[in-house]
Amino acid sequence: MVKFTVIALLMVIVGSMGSALLFMMRDTDNSKRTVNALTLRISLSILAISVLLIAAYFGWLTPNRSPIQ
Repeated sequence: MVKFTVIALLMVIVGSMGSALLFMMRDTDNSKRTVNALTLRISLSILAISVLLIAAYFGWLTPNRSPIQ
């Protein structure tokens, strides 16, 4: 369940980046839509990192073994 949450967050982050690019290219006046989209992206990135750290702390996600052994 945690993996799907992180994947969904990453997809929303990419969508937010795309919308910020679209707003930056199309808006000609002093619109704050680009700033709002990038603020949302940063907030979602912090949330994704927090979810990963919490999942690793509780053992819901475990790192892979090192390929060098």
